[in-house]
Parts: sequence; C-alpha cells; structure tokens
Amino acid sequence: MEQALQQQILKAAEIVEEQVDAELHRLDNMDEEEMELLRQRRLDAMKKEQQQRQEWLAAHHGSYEELPDEKAFFEQCKKSERVVVHFYRDSAFRCKIVDKHLQILAGKHLETRFLKINAEKSPFLAQRLRIVVIPTIALVMGGKTKDYIVGFDDLGGTDDFPTEMLEWRLGCADMIKYSGNLSEPPVAGNSGGKKSLLGPQKKKTIRSGYDDDSDSDLE
Repeated sequence: MEQALQQQILKAAEIVEEQVDAELHRLDNMDEEEMELLRQRRLDAMKKEQQQRQEWLAAHHGSYEELPDEKAFFEQCKKSERVVVHFYRDSAFRCKIVDKHLQILAGKHLETRFLKINAEKSPFLAQRLRIVVIPTIALVMGGKTKDYIVGFDDLGGTDDFPTEMLEWRLGCADMIKYSGNLSEPPVAGNSGGKKSLLGPQKKKTIRSGYDDDSDSDLE
C-alpha cells in the first residue's frame, strides 16, 4: 500500500514537471507578436484588478463596520458578493476577540465585506438566521447565508486562537481568497475540531434569548 502511494506521488510529480517544462518551452519559443499579445493580456488583467479594487473601496470594503439596523444588513448583502457578519452582544467578552480578528482580516481581504450587528437589537434578523450562540459569524454569498461559524469550536476551541485560524476557516467557505493550504488548519487541533472546520455548520433551533459560547461560565 505504501509503495503504491509513493508511486502515485512520484507519477503526479512527473506530470507536473512535464507541464512546467512544456510551458517554459512554449514561452522560450514565442515570437514577438505572441509576446506582445501576452503582455497585453496581463496588462488588461491588471487594469481589471485595479478597477475591481476601486469598486470594493467605494463599497467600503477594507473596513470593519457596525450595521445600524436590520435593513442595512439586507442592503449590504445586495451590494457585495461576499459578506461576513458578526452577530455580537455587548456583555459577551468573546465578541471582543472576534472583533480584533475581523478588524485585521477586513484590511487584508478587500474582496469581502466585514460587518457586525448587535443581535439583541436585531431580533427579527437573528430569529430569521437562527442565531442562538453568541458570538456567531454569518457567511453570506450572493445574498444568501451559506454557512455559520458558531462560537469558537471551529477555531480550535480556545480564546487565544490566531487570526490565521479564522482566515483559514473563511477560506474553507470560499469567503476570501485564501493563499494557503486549505487541506489542513494553520495550527494543530483535535480531530473533531478539524473535521467541523471542513464542513458547514448545522443550524440550531431558535430559543428565547442568546447563549454564550460553550465556555461562557468563564466570562
């Protein structure tokens, strides 16, 4: 079994090497017209990226802001393709931890809109999205909620998880352009936590009020 696996890995490496060699050969043998076409395509791509960046900045991407009301939530989700919304409560100290990480990620990932909203002041929205545990981060794509990060279980189950862990989790949900390895978290965690990170969150039944994260007795 081990020998077969090694052979498969070696074969895959050889295929990649052949593809790289073929591309290098193609580039080495390009004439001036082909080189100019390639240069123009790269220039067009750079212009498109710059235009997209300006559009994101105009839509307030790059900042982590609080939504004033429930109506603003729906408005923002229509304006941006990817929206990360932190449902918080003033008395929950873990929400401050989430704020710190999302503030960093908002400036790093302009492709995504990062927002927060007070769950207690948004009862209709919280019930509609089945927000029970605080903090909960709702992941909205194309105007639809596709996933949730509930408490810190998906982030290693500890208050001192690194920003990279949340960044990786958002990458797994395709909420940001993640440049790292999505097949494993950036820090070690138990197998149960790692498994939950790779899959969508299960919505919880709505109850009256909000629960803090599973270790809320530490608050």
